[in-house]
Order: sequence, then C-alpha cells, then structure tokens
Amino acid sequence: MSYKLAPSILAADFTQLGAALKTVEQAGAEYIHFDVMDGCFVPNISFGTPVLRSIRDCTGLAFDVHLMIVKPERYLEPFAKAGADLISVHWEAMQDGERGLDNCVKTIKSLGKRVGVAVNPHTPLEPILPFVAQVDLVLIMSVEPGFGGQSLMPFTLGKAEQLADFIRKEGLKTEIEMDGGIDMSNVRSVLDAGVNVVVAGTSVFGASDIAQGVCGFLDVFSEYEAR
Repeated sequence: MSYKLAPSILAADFTQLGAALKTVEQAGAEYIHFDVMDGCFVPNISFGTPVLRSIRDCTGLAFDVHLMIVKPERYLEPFAKAGADLISVHWEAMQDGERGLDNCVKTIKSLGKRVGVAVNPHTPLEPILPFVAQVDLVLIMSVEPGFGGQSLMPFTLGKAEQLADFIRKEGLKTEIEMDGGIDMSNVRSVLDAGVNVVVAGTSVFGASDIAQGVCGFLDVFSEYEAR
C-alpha cells in the first residue's frame, strides 16, 4: 500500500505560507489539505477560492480540498477552477441525501477532478457504502469538524477498519483518508486501521521544524510500505 501525507494549511502561518508550502513539498509530502469552512456547516470560517488561487503556483503538490460547507454543489466548479485536484464533500451536507451526493460526485468528475466523500466521527458508514466504488477517497473525520488542534477520537479507528474491510472484500482501490488529531504518537494506530492518506496540521505546520515534521511521518510510512 502507498501512504500519503496531506499537511493541512489550517495550522499554517499565513504570513509565511508560500515558503512553508515549498518546505513540505521538498520534504516529500504528496498533498496539501485545505479545510474549507463556511461558518454554517461548522461554526468557524477559514478560507475560500482566493487562497487556493493565490498559492496554486507556489507548489506542484496536489490540492486536497475538504469542503465543510452547506450546499457544496454551489462551489464545486469555483474550487476546481481555483486549482483543486481532489474535492471531498460531506455526506451530512447533502440536503437531498443520496441524490445530492450522486449529483456532487458526477459534477466533480465532469470537472476532471478526483472526488471524495467525507463523514463526521459519529456518522455511520452505511449511508455512503453504495458510493465507495464511485469515489477515489473516503475521508473519515477523527475529530469534530471545524476546529484545529483536537485529539483523535479512538473509536473512529474502528470505522476505518470497517471501511478498509469493505473495500478489501469488494476488490476496490478507494483510498481512506483520516483527518483530525493525528501525530507521531498515534499515526501507527491510524495506519494499522487501514488509512493510507493522513491529514496532519498542527504536527506539521505547527512544528518548530516543518520539514522534520513531514519527515517523521514519512519515516513511519516507509516502515509500513516495507512490510
């Protein structure tokens, strides 16, 4: 299995963002994760398409855009045009349930982008299982969305194991991403649960040495890939 690190700019110093992006790219990260919050789906507001557009030329890394917003269908094309490579929408944000998610998945694909579906910690996986074969990635939130710096909720590892088992039995290649509270003290448990895309904010951009923060994760990834 190939493991990928997706540092979240939610924890970055925006006065040094361009330089920080170059640092994580040179250190070997594969994605840059964008936690987009609208103040409605979650209490906080983060950033939108202008930030993506302004830094798109600063790095060649894939932009992994996580839309924590209501009515995400309104913004799929703007984020795609701003430079997103992968766009994840929340099941909980679907006003029309399965129909809404199906429309979002089809729209993102029509824009030539990879697609993900995200679920909150306490949301069961069952409603999204019919879509796992249609998406590139399932994002499991391991903290309540909307706030950085939280601790990982251990029970979400069981959800990752359940999803990994489903993907394996169905013979799918869908990736599993986990977001929230992941650091060097628990990343092995996350990988053991079947996750292969790790979102890390504070433990990378909040580290005293950003490059070393990336390398710490990549060393663990290499250990697992060698098994």
